[in-house]
Amino acid sequence: MSRLRESRLLVATIVALSLHAAPGVASAASAKEIDAKVDTAIERFHAEIGGSREFTQTAKGVLVFPSVVKAGFGVGGEYGTGALRIGEKTSDYYSTTAASIGFQIGAQTKTIILCFMTDAALVDFRKSRGWEIGVDGSVVLIDVGTGGSIGTATAPAPVVGFVFGHSGLMANISLEGAKITKIHPE
Repeated sequence: MSRLRESRLLVATIVALSLHAAPGVASAASAKEIDAKVDTAIERFHAEIGGSREFTQTAKGVLVFPSVVKAGFGVGGEYGTGALRIGEKTSDYYSTTAASIGFQIGAQTKTIILCFMTDAALVDFRKSRGWEIGVDGSVVLIDVGTGGSIGTATAPAPVVGFVFGHSGLMANISLEGAKITKIHPE
């Protein structure tokens, strides 16, 4: 690995860890707090996107990160916590982190919902010690716009993702390289 690439990776990791340690971002949310935020995110998803309730009910598991904060100034990072729901009950808690390099200034918050549509995809995810999107599994992102509609035929893939901003589903978003790791909140 070149020295420049190593330096960039180190800086990106520091930014991601800083986001994790920033007050209010990851201040060790309790399981109860995470569950409440996940409930709100799922309710919003169902209210804004037609067919989403049936879609999540068809999924073998639904991983929800209600508030992923991304910030950067040249080098960026993002962090958020969430829960995996199986049969509408929380089975485990996870964090997501990512780092990026390139032109970026500012911060944003987004909600990420990943639907595991097959038993095999869910089992592979749950067995992993750290699941990286694009390496350990591919995620097909769906952009139907606020007020749009989805169905299982819309997204025939093992793992389907949705990303929300303040104004509905976000377009031109990539989750490549995001690392998802099991956590154990209080």
